[in-house]
Amino acid sequence: MGNQLSDNKGIETPSGKNIKTENFPVASYLIAKALRKPIVAFYQFARAGDDIADNPQLSAEEKIKRLDFFEKLLYNPDYSGAGPAAANFGSVIRQFKIDPTHAVNLLTAFRQDAVKSRYQNWEELINYCNHSAAPVGRFLLDLHQENRVNYIFSDALCNALQLINHLQDCQDDYVTLDRVYLPLDMVSKFQFDLHDLSKKVSPPAFLKLLHSYLDKVEELLDIAKRLPGGLKNRRLALESAVIIELACAITQLLRRQDVLKSHVKLSKSASMVLAGKAVVSYGIKLILLQMKI
Repeated sequence: MGNQLSDNKGIETPSGKNIKTENFPVASYLIAKALRKPIVAFYQFARAGDDIADNPQLSAEEKIKRLDFFEKLLYNPDYSGAGPAAANFGSVIRQFKIDPTHAVNLLTAFRQDAVKSRYQNWEELINYCNHSAAPVGRFLLDLHQENRVNYIFSDALCNALQLINHLQDCQDDYVTLDRVYLPLDMVSKFQFDLHDLSKKVSPPAFLKLLHSYLDKVEELLDIAKRLPGGLKNRRLALESAVIIELACAITQLLRRQDVLKSHVKLSKSASMVLAGKAVVSYGIKLILLQMKI
């Protein structure tokens, strides 16, 4: 069957992407050391599932079969041949008594990726993000035993990050997988031809669409800015403040640089400066709050 395996061996299909290649920090040193292990395990589980969904050499049926097997691992640690990421997170779930719901929601999104390549409107795209991105923030909040009232703010942040990633990868997604996360009603409104996603320079229609898309992303980031102040865990609050700062910066970068010409990404030095700025800024806010100024 070539790359389409009929057994459980080699079920994962690593793409080479990992924590170091992500645009935003995952389990950084701002997070308590004791909680980094389950966060990394959750990330690796999500990364492995996403790699399966994005593998152009697998059929939709094979992708879903493998993702279904991933879900079994969440409830039964005795399956063999699952691959290190899936098996490890299954163990972490039991060790830390983690609700598997968030991981299941991610798998729902990955299965959708296997069969769906177009989104009619923004609402449909956000519904996808509510499964593909929002569960990550909810997992972090639950792991830190935060009030679930903050879900609305973490959902906004995680969905914004997902939408930013979609824009950064729009050309590769189209060329490699014929997958487009640009809402088709926006595509129609700005009279953009999807075939132009394969070009090396953005046409005017795409730039208009891009700015409209980023306007909506910034609306989500404005909601997300309420997240750090609502968290009890100061380490998690600082981590979220850093991520928001980076997301706002890369959104502006996407407005200025041509995403079809080259991959738009913050440099490591710029990211470090922005992270430092966020930590200092939020730290000052905490001091002022404690002084009740």
